[in-house]
Amino acid sequence: MDARKLSTVSSDASLEQVVEIIRRDGGVIISDFVSPTTLKSLTEELDTYLKATPCGVDPYFAGTQTRRVARIIGRSDTAVGVALNPLFIGAARQILQTPTHVWVGSDRIEMAPDIQLSITQAIQIGPGQGLQPLHRDDATSLWRHPQYGREARLQMMLAISDFTDENGATRVIPGSHLWDDERMPTQEETVAAQMKAGSALLWMGSVYHGGGANTSDVPRTGLTMAYDLAFLRLEENHFLSIPIERVRQLPAEMQRLLGWSASSTLLGWVEIDGQMRDPQELLGMAEFAEPGKGF
Repeated sequence: MDARKLSTVSSDASLEQVVEIIRRDGGVIISDFVSPTTLKSLTEELDTYLKATPCGVDPYFAGTQTRRVARIIGRSDTAVGVALNPLFIGAARQILQTPTHVWVGSDRIEMAPDIQLSITQAIQIGPGQGLQPLHRDDATSLWRHPQYGREARLQMMLAISDFTDENGATRVIPGSHLWDDERMPTQEETVAAQMKAGSALLWMGSVYHGGGANTSDVPRTGLTMAYDLAFLRLEENHFLSIPIERVRQLPAEMQRLLGWSASSTLLGWVEIDGQMRDPQELLGMAEFAEPGKGF
């Protein structure tokens, strides 16, 4: 089949238009998503961390010629404004916060789920990096299609440098958000999300996509963020209510059950030296000895 094209709209497009295209195609490119001033600040802030971060060690998914830096909201003031961009968070709210009804005693109440900022990561694909396997990001929650009747994630990739077919632009299969879970994605069905620096790709968690191969001689840098449904979380916030000293005293099994672990689907990881690692490693690090100190 011939892959459909990704539509591109300007940053002054209405929220309704952006949401309509995303629901139709699975994703959309927004040109000039951030201002030149914002792009310059982000580039400078992220470069500092990317230069100090080694490439990954996972040849299959994360990439051995790819640098990844997380904790972006804690590292960049400029990124806060990106996360709160009205087209990004507005689309996330419209697409994810589908209301439903629940019974509370004899009262039938309409409720809409909350959303949370799930991931923030600068990704720099270096020359020589091959194709990333095609995947759906909502697989982290083992989301099924189309049974649940709602989306679990809205993701954004902001081009910090130009995204081209040659330097590893994100590859997307438009329309794949409508597929069931039996259909296998192929690279032949993908299109490259080519866009100028400062533009952004928004897509739903049910869309098949993957990082492109960088056959050029320059790196490709992007900043990705995602909003997820917030009900897929712990009811009690153990991370704030239990001091780190107490957590360290507990058996490893109890630590994991309290959330100090990464799941088999990669939920709950923490960045350590540029790698996505299990929080169990963090508990053993001396530099993470004080509550709230970080690492």
